[in-house]
Amino acid sequence: MLAACLLAWAIPTANAELRIEINQGVHKPVPIAIVPFGWQGRNGQAPFDVSSLIAADLGNSGRFAPMSSNDMLQKPVSGRQIDFGDWRILGVEVIVVGQLIPMGEANYSIQFQVFDVFRGEQLLGYRMSSTEASLRLNAHQAADMIYEKLTGIRGVFTTRLAYVTVTRVAGKELYRLIVADSDGENPRIMVESSEPIMSPSWSPDGRKMAYVSFESGRSEIWVQTLRSQARQRVSARAGVNGAPAWSPDGRKLALTLSKSDGNLDIYALDLETQVLKRLTDLSSIDTEPAWSPDGRDIYFTSDRAGGPQIYRVPSAGGRQQRVTYEGNYNARPRISPDGKQLAVVHNDRGSYKIAIVDRERSYLQVLTKGPLDESPSFAPNGETLIYATRVGRRGVLAMTSTDGRIHRRISSVEGDVREPAWSPYPVN
Repeated sequence: MLAACLLAWAIPTANAELRIEINQGVHKPVPIAIVPFGWQGRNGQAPFDVSSLIAADLGNSGRFAPMSSNDMLQKPVSGRQIDFGDWRILGVEVIVVGQLIPMGEANYSIQFQVFDVFRGEQLLGYRMSSTEASLRLNAHQAADMIYEKLTGIRGVFTTRLAYVTVTRVAGKELYRLIVADSDGENPRIMVESSEPIMSPSWSPDGRKMAYVSFESGRSEIWVQTLRSQARQRVSARAGVNGAPAWSPDGRKLALTLSKSDGNLDIYALDLETQVLKRLTDLSSIDTEPAWSPDGRDIYFTSDRAGGPQIYRVPSAGGRQQRVTYEGNYNARPRISPDGKQLAVVHNDRGSYKIAIVDRERSYLQVLTKGPLDESPSFAPNGETLIYATRVGRRGVLAMTSTDGRIHRRISSVEGDVREPAWSPYPVN
């Protein structure tokens, strides 16, 4: 059964591709021109359109409005060829020019410059080496650099998304755990099963994934290495095995277990020794753990006060404290990378929405419209949340900036999409 459940990591899944649509951006996105990059190859077209991917990344952020290449009066490939007066007339505030230069067989140099049009000043200039296979990744890296230079916020275009899809094949449901680039391209199947897959969780180095699988007929927690496909079952205890969450050092998982007494509680599992530490022991339902960035605390959902609310317990064990008070339903906590904000699923007059809780002021801000939004996950820069929602009868993904100004919908070519998890930054 194990062999049937796993598919080759290198096989793309065309029917799992995602498409990003901007529902709402900032009030006045920055007009920017990413001029088609020059190609210095002797024959044919460039092997990859670097400038188009940079434009798509910046446009999909909701903060920039890239100009169509058809509207450009000139197409310079270096700073000295730019007539800033022409671009000012067009209302462009920032221009990006560059070239793709062959450097031998299947090796290239990507060169680009970023200019402030009104001042006529260079803001950024960079050159990077690339193989043909890594041109897409390097284009995302260039977009990250440009985004950070223009906004002061680190870009996330080189990160990845994990999500679960559910499709019907021959009248039966088929579950897939998929990892894709942040723009939805290059989807890869990690696991495929006729039984439910849920709760994907990235390791801190982005190299492994923990998740819950029912492939054996009951809940089990697995850890899988993305590159090698090797996987290990780390919890198959009696009762519920659910909601794995990695500690910041990657050595432990916080879990929801029911064990022999049938009561759902939070545990910490040492992955090397398999030693369990029980952190909650009340008769309430305690579930959905999430570690604080410093590893000192674990946040979780509990109904001990009569309805779901967020609590905190030291990861070493100790006194448990209630965190959320606004409203009668707050669940599925996720902590921002800087530890200052808590994303939750908040029930607002019968509609389930994504909200942000300021930890210091305990102020709650609702970000989405509902009616059934769930599973929030922070981008590693803390600027954006991805979450699951529904459009009609279909499950889709959506994104919102943490200030609520930018909203994007991510649709799938086929099937329901759920349980998103945003990767950490890649480790070199």
